[in-house]
Amino acid sequence: MPLKISTRQVGDVTIVDLDGRLTIGADSDLVAARLRELESQSVRKILVNLTNVTQLDSSGLSALAGGFISMKRLGGVFKFLHPCGRVREVLCVTRLIDIIPTLDNEAQAVASFASTAKPAAT
Repeated sequence: MPLKISTRQVGDVTIVDLDGRLTIGADSDLVAARLRELESQSVRKILVNLTNVTQLDSSGLSALAGGFISMKRLGGVFKFLHPCGRVREVLCVTRLIDIIPTLDNEAQAVASFASTAKPAAT
């Protein structure tokens, strides 16, 4: 079953909902392409919902890490929402969970973007 990718807005935060396996091939390529598309649309607050991701391999990790790095370079914010089971284990083993902010509650995750906003220049 192919990975399903959908996006939705909650305030100024774009949530990327992933459902299925984020593994080598078309699935990881689609995620990388979708994240690049959001960047080109000037999206600067991305929350990747990993709740329904059942499998994650090195290609999936690469797509997610690439999105994080690109967003950081653009001055944006990139976070994970609720990785579960094996996906959480992979993120822990690779220590990506220590680098990319990871929250388990959607409302708190969305609210956390407000606290990471850069102060206006005076």
